[in-house]
Amino acid sequence: MADLSAMRHPYHGKNEIFDVKDLVSREPFGQFKHWFDEAVKINTIEEANAMAIATATKDGFPSVRTVLMKSFDKEGIVFYTNYGSRKAKELEENPRCSLMFYWEPVKRSVRIEGTVERIPDAESDAYFHSRPRASQIGALVSNQTTVIPSRESLDKRNEEFLAKYSDEKTVVPKPDYWGGYRVVPAVFEFWQGQTNRLHDRLRFRKAKSGETVDKNQTKEMDDGWLLERLCP
Repeated sequence: MADLSAMRHPYHGKNEIFDVKDLVSREPFGQFKHWFDEAVKINTIEEANAMAIATATKDGFPSVRTVLMKSFDKEGIVFYTNYGSRKAKELEENPRCSLMFYWEPVKRSVRIEGTVERIPDAESDAYFHSRPRASQIGALVSNQTTVIPSRESLDKRNEEFLAKYSDEKTVVPKPDYWGGYRVVPAVFEFWQGQTNRLHDRLRFRKAKSGETVDKNQTKEMDDGWLLERLCP
């Protein structure tokens, strides 16, 4: 067994805690935007919009992978995929997921839980045709998650479609099996690491039906959100 016990790096110090007073917004979307905008400006974070998305079958078997967030607002967080992929099949039978952004250079992460819905096809079509042409063709080439005999077979199929749509004036059609999902958050957790492992965790969440809020521990924020500090 490999001994990894010595693999550790310093995080933030006791003078760099993240507390309620450090929030820039009384609702989580504004706070998320603030952290995301800061991450985008850091050269060593190449894809600040990269996020892990965890899904599960209706029987509870989980899976996780990385996708790219392509837009967000107070309605939710949007990403695109092949509707025949494993993630999509799991979301269709169990429309709940968890997302996580991790920005290592600043020792921050945001974890989000919510429900999932397909976005209108017109939105998917508009985004599809904003992509580089090679990526549009790639969506036609790939039957995501299906077993293929070799890399060569994939490249051959790609060459066939490149030839078919070699005329730049020919519109590449968005396949029916490709489009976007919107994650509608019910929970945001903002995490900032501390070297002593007493990490800062602030959670925004929606109140549960019939819940009585303990105001000694839970703060009522804007737009129906509640705020709590979690023990690390």
